Amino acid sequence: MSHLAYLNKFFIRYRWHLLGGILFVSLSNYFRAWQPQVIRKALDYVVEKLDLLQKQGGSATITDAQAGEMGSALLQFGLIVLGLALLMGVFMYLMRQTIIVMSRLIEYDMRKEIFAKYEELDLAFYRKNNTGDLMARITEDVSKVRMYLGPAVLYGINLISLFVMVIYSMFSVNVELSLYSLAPLPVLSLSIYYVSNLINKKSEIIQQQLARLNSLAQEVFSGIRVVKSYVQEKPMGKFFAAESEVYKEKSMDMAKVDALFFPLMLLLIGASTIITVYVGGLQVARGELTPGNIAEFVIYVNMLTWPVTSIGWVASIIQQAAASQKRINEFLQTSPAIQNQTASTSSPLKGHIHFENVSFTYPDTGIQALKGINFELKAGEKMAIIGRTGSGKTSMADLLVRMYDVSGGSIKIDGVDIKKMDLAHLRRRAGYVPQDVFLFSDTVSGNISFGKADAEQKEIERFAKYAAVYDDIAELPAGFETIVGERGVTLSGGQKQRVSIARALIKEPDIVILDDCLSAVDTNTEKQILGYLNSSLADKTSIIITHRIYGLLEFDKIIVLDDGQIIESGTHAELIAQKGYYAELYEKQSRENFENGMEKTSV
Repeated sequence: MSHLAYLNKFFIRYRWHLLGGILFVSLSNYFRAWQPQVIRKALDYVVEKLDLLQKQGGSATITDAQAGEMGSALLQFGLIVLGLALLMGVFMYLMRQTIIVMSRLIEYDMRKEIFAKYEELDLAFYRKNNTGDLMARITEDVSKVRMYLGPAVLYGINLISLFVMVIYSMFSVNVELSLYSLAPLPVLSLSIYYVSNLINKKSEIIQQQLARLNSLAQEVFSGIRVVKSYVQEKPMGKFFAAESEVYKEKSMDMAKVDALFFPLMLLLIGASTIITVYVGGLQVARGELTPGNIAEFVIYVNMLTWPVTSIGWVASIIQQAAASQKRINEFLQTSPAIQNQTASTSSPLKGHIHFENVSFTYPDTGIQALKGINFELKAGEKMAIIGRTGSGKTSMADLLVRMYDVSGGSIKIDGVDIKKMDLAHLRRRAGYVPQDVFLFSDTVSGNISFGKADAEQKEIERFAKYAAVYDDIAELPAGFETIVGERGVTLSGGQKQRVSIARALIKEPDIVILDDCLSAVDTNTEKQILGYLNSSLADKTSIIITHRIYGLLEFDKIIVLDDGQIIESGTHAELIAQKGYYAELYEKQSRENFENGMEKTSV
């Protein structure tokens, strides 16, 4: 139960639901425990009347008047039993309206809390954990915990209150018969203890396998284009079937253990009934009990059938919930590596960026991406970062918006270490277009206005023009209201890049960071976008990460990265004069552009 202790705060939050549920359960069982007593009195009344008539007349023949009198009395007993049943039903309804509703409210709160925690955690966390596992914990695991919060708590309270009332009623009638009737229960308790441990272990294994299935399905559906283009539908289907078979086998193992509960409990309850009738019959023969007492005890024993049977079910639910809550707690107790230590602010940034001996090692892989990076970019200047794949370009962009924290050195903006800046303010004032473009399954307008929630339609269209994507959007079936599909699947690579650029520009940021986001656009489109950067964003600090050299954009500084280090730095003319990597790249691209131009001319 140590893992489930986390849920106590929710019980305190919804204490009136819980207390009301306990009250209604107790009242329901109070009226339920009365019923056997009424039935005992009715049976004893009939037996007593028949004995009296037999003694008086020497015959068991009943006159019409006597039959009418007995019928009237039995009708009264029946109405009392019916009334008690109705009262019991009313309070059962109310107990479900309190405890089950409480469980749904807590389920809602938990999902919100987990989702908020997911949003709070840093990128390193998401590199270590796959999406399917995250989804399994917020869906399947929370559902299993809700079963503990609702049905398990409900039947647990019902079990305790009914046990107290029924056992009190039984012992108040006859202690010896009560002990005989309840004798099988200790055996049941030991069985539950043993089987519950098995269920707990198997449940945790099953949840892990379910998370693996979710991850596999999510990955295949996200990469369905690759699967289809390589004709891997059947192999992936077989792999998924194999993993599903593992899940089935693990579930069947737990189902076999679970199946032991009900036959065992019914056997023990049946044994209690037989013992009650046998021992009770001997006591009736000795005149210590009435026939009505035997009927009363049989009803009591059968009344305990479901509560006793539910012990195993409740124990199973608790064990599964504990396993699920343990998995949930692992994430809830994870502290984000990126901590915001400054109060919120709204003042704009000037954009003066200074990297001071910055080093960075990825926390999940241990790969060192940057080594001793030093440069200074004054407010309003533009810088290009060029280098081979894996040289550390994207790592610099991620560090600048604090997706990660530096391993060594410091990054300052306007003379302030970014660790001491308000994290939300820093990211709000920076327009970052990452290399891996992501669009939501929403309208084109919705995706662009994601950068500015209160943006008007005219504003959305204006920035779409700045990103050179307006004409493409206008040709879509519903224009700006076209749903782009999951991850923007209905748009081309270049269109997705330009929508993401519009999304960043609509923020009107103080710092613009474009991470290789013009790789999928043609030359004319590139000219439009770079023209906007040259004119409208002339006073904004801009950093463009790329493999290509843009002749249309005047850069104040260009740095060349290789293996996480700056190997060349300067202006375009200075780097050409150095005749290093940059000069080679420039010459190569110039030759390719010339050859492409010649081909077009010949055509």
